[in-house]
Amino acid sequence: MLEVIRYNLLIALEAIVQNRLRAFLTSLGIIFGVASVIAMLAIGKGAEQQILEQMKLLGTNNIIVQPVVEQEEGNVADDEQQKPQNKRFSPGLTLSDLNDIREILPSIYKATPEIIGDVLFVRDGIKKTGKLIGVSEDYFDISATELESGQIFADANEHQSMPVAVIGKSVKTKFFAGTDPIGKQIKCGPLWFTVIGVLKERGGGNSTMRHLGIRDFDMDIYIPATTFLLRFKNRSLLTERDIKKANSGNNNDDEETDKKSTNYHQIDRMILHVKESAYIKPTADVASRLLQRKHNEVVDYEVIIPELLLQQEQRTKRIFNIVLSSIASISLLVGGIGIMNIMFASVVERYKEIGTRMAIGARKLDIKLQFLTEALVISLSGGIAGILFGISLSYIIESATEIKTLVSLVSIVISFGVSISVGLVFGIFPAIKAAEQEPADVLRYE
Repeated sequence: MLEVIRYNLLIALEAIVQNRLRAFLTSLGIIFGVASVIAMLAIGKGAEQQILEQMKLLGTNNIIVQPVVEQEEGNVADDEQQKPQNKRFSPGLTLSDLNDIREILPSIYKATPEIIGDVLFVRDGIKKTGKLIGVSEDYFDISATELESGQIFADANEHQSMPVAVIGKSVKTKFFAGTDPIGKQIKCGPLWFTVIGVLKERGGGNSTMRHLGIRDFDMDIYIPATTFLLRFKNRSLLTERDIKKANSGNNNDDEETDKKSTNYHQIDRMILHVKESAYIKPTADVASRLLQRKHNEVVDYEVIIPELLLQQEQRTKRIFNIVLSSIASISLLVGGIGIMNIMFASVVERYKEIGTRMAIGARKLDIKLQFLTEALVISLSGGIAGILFGISLSYIIESATEIKTLVSLVSIVISFGVSISVGLVFGIFPAIKAAEQEPADVLRYE
């Protein structure tokens, strides 16, 4: 049997060599089809990995509450006719809101505030603007952040309101190159903080993640939220400047615009971690109603469920990849049809060869194997070239664009299997036609 396969393979290779250009043009459909499938699957795999990275950075089963500009609605004519009325007062998002939500809702396992400030980091003559983040101890568990060295600050009295900080990996690289930062100090704005911990690299700074509120975590410095409020700025406190502004009696439009743009929220956002996924939406609804009552019916916040946004994005990308893969599969279909047409033409051209082989004792099975082997060689060579082209195309796409690609072994195996199937399916019909010819008829064929 091996001798038969070897003999048919030599005949197929001889026929392909004699018609090199035709064989190459025939295999182009397979090459581009396989390459397209690999590239599309690589894009889909890369998109899936990005979604998983985003989920890891945001933390699973989280609810995010963050401030928004107060929403207004109504008719302009009514505002012009009516006398100005005192607006409802809202204290904004506060630590009190977070504590009340956590106390009332048993479905919330962990919760943390986030207070974000842009400050200048300085050490040993090096300076860089970065974000100083006030959080609680739960933040590091919620965001699945791992320590590289040191410890995180605790909510206990040991670290409350103390000038201690946990720094990101990039902060260590820039300000503490070649030295252990634990126990050393770094200046954040006007204050010096003692480094007690260093986080492992997390990433998250690319543009595809920023719409979900994900920043470059590795350049952040984390301090206790209470430290931030006591030592930097507590926006919920009434200051002398606020009193002077209120007593000025200036009711012009500029002041009204300034009031709207003033951030009066004590915290920039809160993250609520729910243990069970089934409780995410009910918990978000109850938290929203609780905040509505506490904020005196003023809608100056929004409740976001990142997991649902990411799932929706994942579904969209999955549909997009299915459509692209389907289009790529059409190329394989066209390539298979091309192989079948060329093989049919090859059968007609080689009638005398078929008749001669059958006259000297070749069986119908031998003729079938001859033409089927030729179709398989064309499809397999096109498949191998397509795999190499598809891998190269994936890397070109990733280099030229921000689209992440990931070539997997599964996609290569699938593409190779498809190329074999195309050769078998579209090569068997011409092979059958060749084997069904009568020797006397084909020998007389002109």
